[in-house]
Amino acid sequence: MWFRIFALIGIVGSSATAGEIIKGKVTHVRDVDTIEVSGLPVRLNGLDGPELDERGGKAGKRFMQGLVLHKPVQCELTGAKTYDRLVGTCYFNGVDIAQIAVSEGHARDCPRYSRGRYKKFETSASKRIPRKSYCR
Repeated sequence: MWFRIFALIGIVGSSATAGEIIKGKVTHVRDVDTIEVSGLPVRLNGLDGPELDERGGKAGKRFMQGLVLHKPVQCELTGAKTYDRLVGTCYFNGVDIAQIAVSEGHARDCPRYSRGRYKKFETSASKRIPRKSYCR
């Protein structure tokens, strides 16, 4: 247990390497595009979701909580870090949770970072979410 805590502290304190895998339970959902895995914040790569104070933001958070809170996920890190968060693609039961969020209309593709990976999953509901300028 202590080794795992020190390993996580080491990841947070430094840059993670591309392809590094972290596994653990989701301990907190900040919003539809940021979760915490064993207390470690992870920004879902290529996902563009509304902020909590924007239309659909609270619903997106509730959706993500229902999907993964207290459940095991596996995240493949990109090596990037934004604010206090590592960036990665996270999977629950082998399925990309960002893909699920888009296909359920709670977020949309952020092509600048996803290279269009989630575009085919966008619904009419997800397309109504205003795209952030940094995603263009």
